[in-house]
Amino acid sequence: MSADHGKLPVRRVTVAGRVQGVGFRPFVYRLAHELNLTGWVYNASGVVEVAIQGPVDQLDAFARDVIDRAPPLARPELLRNEPGEWEDFRAFEIRASQAQAEPEIHVPPDQFMCDDCLAEISDPAERRHRYPFINCTQCGPRYTIIRALPYDRPNTTLRGFPLCADCDAEYRNPLDRRFHAQPLACAVCGPELSFRHGEDLTEGNEESLAAAICVIEAGGILAARGVGGYHLICDAANETAVATLRSRKRRPDKPLAVMVPMAGADRLDGARQLAELDEATAARLADPERPIMLARLRPDAPLAASIAPGLNEVGLMLPYSPIHHLLLGDLGRPIVATSGNLSGEPVLTDPEDVEARLGNVADAFLHHNRPIQRPADDPVWRQIAGRVRPIRLGRGNAPLEIELPVTLEKPLLAVGAFLKNTVTLAWKSRAIVSPHIGELDSPRAVEVFRLVSADLQSLYGVRAESLACDAHPDFPNSRWARDAGLPLTRVYHHEAHASALAGECGILDRDLLVFAWDGVGYGRDGTLWGGETYYGRPGHWRRVASFRPFRLPGGDRVTRQPWRTALSLSWHAGFDWASAPDFDPLLKSAWAKAMASPESSAVGRLFDGASALAGVALEASYEGQGPTWLEAMAATGHDPGAPDLGLAEDANGVLRADWSELMAWMADERIPVANRAAGFHASLSRLVAAQIEQLSRRYAFTEVGLTGGVFQNNLLGSQAAQAIASTGRTALIPERLPVNDAGISYGQIIEAACLGSGAS
Repeated sequence: MSADHGKLPVRRVTVAGRVQGVGFRPFVYRLAHELNLTGWVYNASGVVEVAIQGPVDQLDAFARDVIDRAPPLARPELLRNEPGEWEDFRAFEIRASQAQAEPEIHVPPDQFMCDDCLAEISDPAERRHRYPFINCTQCGPRYTIIRALPYDRPNTTLRGFPLCADCDAEYRNPLDRRFHAQPLACAVCGPELSFRHGEDLTEGNEESLAAAICVIEAGGILAARGVGGYHLICDAANETAVATLRSRKRRPDKPLAVMVPMAGADRLDGARQLAELDEATAARLADPERPIMLARLRPDAPLAASIAPGLNEVGLMLPYSPIHHLLLGDLGRPIVATSGNLSGEPVLTDPEDVEARLGNVADAFLHHNRPIQRPADDPVWRQIAGRVRPIRLGRGNAPLEIELPVTLEKPLLAVGAFLKNTVTLAWKSRAIVSPHIGELDSPRAVEVFRLVSADLQSLYGVRAESLACDAHPDFPNSRWARDAGLPLTRVYHHEAHASALAGECGILDRDLLVFAWDGVGYGRDGTLWGGETYYGRPGHWRRVASFRPFRLPGGDRVTRQPWRTALSLSWHAGFDWASAPDFDPLLKSAWAKAMASPESSAVGRLFDGASALAGVALEASYEGQGPTWLEAMAATGHDPGAPDLGLAEDANGVLRADWSELMAWMADERIPVANRAAGFHASLSRLVAAQIEQLSRRYAFTEVGLTGGVFQNNLLGSQAAQAIASTGRTALIPERLPVNDAGISYGQIIEAACLGSGAS
């Protein structure tokens, strides 16, 4: 590069977006040298600042290429490209990071191990051969190790690992792919594995890996620390091992995720031995996010029968960290890799905690000493209505940033729902959705919710000035919001669902029809809603249709005992359920007096009742078990002519769907169970079209939304979308946010903003 630039012009360039933790400064350095430009680059709080000097055509090329040729993990946005104050730059350099008065922070999610590092870890000639913490600027942990921004090594959990001479040389070499790679490490200076079995402690990477593999091969249960927390691991083909894991974790039925070795040209041969992969499913499974992807289970899959009981799908994922690659490579077989937690709680991250809390579950523990700053469970995706959609946000795709379709005057924190909890921090036109936290039914889950709420604000340098929460008065997150002393907007559950859909689609200026079907949520009349149809737009929703209400004898107990809902439906409708289980006569007496029997209109509970009436699931060990089993059963049947749901207006002008005849039909044992399952789905789908037809006589709309956890059901979602299309309207289903309660916090932001809580 020439040192004599004379009076060549200088440009100041500011690049925002995802430009930290993705190798952006080294890329800028190499681009400047390629274009023979001088100047400097540094990280500010969330943006990259650049000064460049050189010929005008080269400066123009830089401004173009800094976006078009950016690293694959970057998501850059050119904020500024304007003349700068002249200075006689002699070279191009990377300067120390600087803080800004108003940070514009974009936190990168954790990244899978890239191909270059995979080749290196597999090569005996490389000094990082089989090193379990290999990474570079294009891969490795991010969100889970960042303590603060700017993203520099002292601000990560690697600050306690000084670089050795070789790593330091790579870190400082602009031509090395590890130039300014903040998690940089090797076996000499970096983290290492340890293995604990009872009182015995093994240290060292190879020794610990070998001991861990022996546990898995012997049919044992291993708790292994990864990127965002621990997994509980066992041999996925060993029925005894899987049954033991289920028994110890008290998880008798809920499906278990399976991690599959990479094999074949596209690395999916191992996955194809277990599941049928269409193009979209295969692409998402191999995506850099490395999610759990639900796929159709092959009948001849060499897996333990109890991996996913009652289902025709299996959750598969590829190894994404060096530790996983080494384990899978040495084992050469699929493993169960389920969240290392007590069921329903957030994933565990700390070695002492995991030994204390999972000591009766795991036979041994594979630890490492790289601290995990915050938990991040694995993300989950499923194909719904012809497109792959998220079911759970987590490691690799969260924090999820979504541009708001409205501008906020003040920062707003929404604390989400009780189940599948996430929180969303929003300010100006940005919204950040947290990773999955979980069910807020344990002290640890509530504590993690509090930590994530505080951590998001600290990490992004934004302090919430107002809050939004669910209208239910007794949720722990709603109580926390109430006690925080900030202006608070209470948002009704299903209106948040509808607003999340409208907000993601950017529809705030026109009315649409939205079906919000889920388990239960607090309704405006104090009952438990869940089968609602809304007309309008965020901030102006009108409930125009629902279901005939029914009582839930025993309250929350119905979620684990669907037979209770089935009995209630039979009593309401006056039909005989021949296969009803024995029950205490006091139950019907309490039901008749509406004692401990709250009223609901929830489609999720209708699914529960239908599954019990059909004999598919009288009991449930996890939320949604009956509906998922009913969906799987429907795949082997056909609709023999299930009754349509009747529609009639109630006293308030709400169109009510009457399920009585359909539920009596579901209890008819003369009809094959699979056909009843298929008919139930078909009848609900026809109801969507019937409601649209009647409501279109009163309201004008061209778009119809489907949201709420019920529409995680691919069969129902597909049939309902087809029903909408048959009316000549466009079907809308969330694609970036989960359709379930994980999207509620974002919907609370949209609804609060449109209600006038600090929006412009």
